[in-house]
Amino acid sequence: MAGPPPLRGIKVLEFAGLAPGPFAGMLLADAGASILRIDRAQPGGSHQFGSAALPTEDMLARHKASIAVDLKAPRGVALIKRLVAAADVLIDPFRPGVLEKLGLGPDVLCAVNPRLIYGRMTGFRRDGRYAAMAGHDINYLAVSGALGLLGRDGEKPHPPWNILADFAGGGAVLFQGVLLAVVARQASGRGQVVEANMVDGSSYLASFPRMALKTSLGDRGRGNNLLDGGCPWYDTYETADGKYMAIGALEPQFFAVLVKGLGLAGQGWEENRGDTARWPAFRRLLETTFRGKTRAEWEAEFDGTDACCTPVLEYAELERQTGREGDQRPAVTLRETPCLAVKRGAALVDAAQYGQGGGVEGDGYEGLPLAPGAGGEGVLRDWAGWQSGREYEVKAGGLVLKDGEASKL
Repeated sequence: MAGPPPLRGIKVLEFAGLAPGPFAGMLLADAGASILRIDRAQPGGSHQFGSAALPTEDMLARHKASIAVDLKAPRGVALIKRLVAAADVLIDPFRPGVLEKLGLGPDVLCAVNPRLIYGRMTGFRRDGRYAAMAGHDINYLAVSGALGLLGRDGEKPHPPWNILADFAGGGAVLFQGVLLAVVARQASGRGQVVEANMVDGSSYLASFPRMALKTSLGDRGRGNNLLDGGCPWYDTYETADGKYMAIGALEPQFFAVLVKGLGLAGQGWEENRGDTARWPAFRRLLETTFRGKTRAEWEAEFDGTDACCTPVLEYAELERQTGREGDQRPAVTLRETPCLAVKRGAALVDAAQYGQGGGVEGDGYEGLPLAPGAGGEGVLRDWAGWQSGREYEVKAGGLVLKDGEASKL
């Protein structure tokens, strides 16, 4: 029988934001932490009986609850300070200095709760030349050097959605930093400030290709190397039905299986594949060959082989088809203390593999809207035993500390 999720009992205050901060919070929530998102108050909506606040744009809200707080009101700020005493982790997604101006910076809050892990997420480095500038994923990738690696020869650098900076180099790295601080706290008894930025995170992810620039593996310029689209047997090819196959037959034995399945064995490609002068001709041959059959026909040819030739699947088909690897699971399998399930009903099959619990609406293919104030007052009871009208009250759609309680700070 599965034990509790690994972060059960960890209490996290997440200031509302978009992309990297909420992603770090979702990773913590999926691992069992209790996440309380702090949203802006919506007068006449949030925390108002008989009214409904509009959900925010954040789609990464599964397993979370919310309270709405007016951070411009002194008693709203006082409520956060008092609540921090019951928290383990705080996630700050704002540009440098925003929470400090509100009196909620790390010096203040870590003095309130010395065990607090204060996680800070920025795009640019806090001490760099771009620190005061606005930016997005593409900008952080650009100044990190990682964007300069991405794209075809002769074409402009091309960003891959906002996966690398916002999520991999940002939210996931902050998540890692928080976990490291949790481990360190077990020995020291103290929390600490965890600072992550998307420039350093993206550059760290690019460690291998950055080092390869100084070797024969990556010194031929963008789009001309073995792993960046220059090599014809590490690329994607269109099929007869307008879909694509991906090949990555790097090792000689895998390459031999590939050319045999393509009907190209015995033409000298096995012996001369390292001759870069022949790469353009081989690429043209692969393009013509793959267009000769549908993707399904090529799948039938290569399934179960070591050709390193697989279909390029899209999420729309993964969502609706069985027999594919499209069922959303926790990012890692923990056999004794699984994370929470994403796909509904999956825990009944194998809780360790698929996660425990009931899953979520949309099975991970749809974002779960969370309205400011939704479920948050119940979390306040669980965390600190707070009750409305006793420790806090509602003012203009936001929670504020009661006058009497605020005077005790």
